[in-house]
Amino acid sequence: MRISSFKVVTIVALGAAMVLAACGGNSSSGNTTNGKIGGTVHFLGTWSGSEQDSFMAVIKPFEDQTGVTVEYEASRDQDAILTTRVTAGNPPEVASAPSPALLTKFANQGKVIALNNVLDMGKLNSEYAKSWIDLGSINGKLYEVYAWGSLKGLVFYNPKVFQQKGYTVPKTWDEMITLQNKIKADGTTPWCIGLESGAASGWPGSDWVKEIVLSQSGPSVYDSWWQGKTKWSSSEIKQAWTTWGQVLGSGDSNVYGGKNFMVSTNFGDAGNGMFDSPPKCFMHNQGSFITDFFVKAKPSLVAGQDFNFFPLPDVNSKYTGAHVVAGDTMSMFKDTPQARALMKYLTTAEAQDIWVKRGGKTAINNKVNVNDYPDALQKNIAQTILSAKIAKYDAGDLMPPDMKNAYWSAILQYVQDQSKLDSILSGLDKVQATAYTT
Repeated sequence: MRISSFKVVTIVALGAAMVLAACGGNSSSGNTTNGKIGGTVHFLGTWSGSEQDSFMAVIKPFEDQTGVTVEYEASRDQDAILTTRVTAGNPPEVASAPSPALLTKFANQGKVIALNNVLDMGKLNSEYAKSWIDLGSINGKLYEVYAWGSLKGLVFYNPKVFQQKGYTVPKTWDEMITLQNKIKADGTTPWCIGLESGAASGWPGSDWVKEIVLSQSGPSVYDSWWQGKTKWSSSEIKQAWTTWGQVLGSGDSNVYGGKNFMVSTNFGDAGNGMFDSPPKCFMHNQGSFITDFFVKAKPSLVAGQDFNFFPLPDVNSKYTGAHVVAGDTMSMFKDTPQARALMKYLTTAEAQDIWVKRGGKTAINNKVNVNDYPDALQKNIAQTILSAKIAKYDAGDLMPPDMKNAYWSAILQYVQDQSKLDSILSGLDKVQATAYTT
């Protein structure tokens, strides 16, 4: 599965009547009272904090129109929780973002519901790029739908501070390293990095590595790596880690707070040091969703004025325009009228547009009006997705759960002691040897 193309089409958003239609009115929706379905649907997701607030804002019109109560549970350790509940025969009706490898396992076991007879596939095909539908398909059947996407490898910075310091936005990898060294020579740490995310701690650093693999060694190596065919100790993958090590600096000296700060600071808070006076750090590599965290932490910030971004520069010009992308997904584990209605609703432009307007997400439904993005920066993110010459889905999410978890743990080990890279990669090779066969 891979992403090859994206598109955004501008049209006028449909009215609230379409929400009712999307929530289903056919016989499969069950009995209704006063035109409402009623009942409860349980939803297991990864969003917490401000992201959970935005998701619940998306859900409110659905609850109002259908009478269905959505009971939402958040967990960053979703793969483990979902596996336990599926094995016990008591999964939630709907879950978001199980890893593709785990989802394939569930599909092969008949533990997740195919959506071809749940959703209007003709409508979905007209409103979604084929690449996003292909991503959620296994053996020709749709098991997972994407609602929002995010672009990885965006380096955020404070334009006002850059101007004051005379710093220029780098266009090449070498220029970025030169800027990094200049910031350090001026007596400040260049980078903000936070790796804490509960059971998923380490993933923000894994983004650095996968982005460098794609940009440095290209899409063929990237695909072979996440598929388990290229060893972690290979020259290409080791080179990506050492390239990231050059960013971190000796003893993590290029990162504010060093290793202790990185491993103890939540990913959503790590970039806030850019907005302190004086700044604690000047650049923060993260996905497009992070802008919502900036504004929630400091409501006075103005996009484009107080924070902007440049794409992480290409390591190898041969692969110019390469980007890693990710998405928020939904799968149905119990076939109920309430679950069907929710799945239909979340694929609509009306539902996705709510989060788009709140900031931090890019809609997958191509009927969302691009003018609904809250600022020029968000529109620019959408256009960066559009202009991506090489777009690949998040490699870690495509790996089997055991491999992904070992990857994240290895990131934490690496920032603690970069000199142990060979033994870290050897350990990942051992996990790789078994993770793809279970």
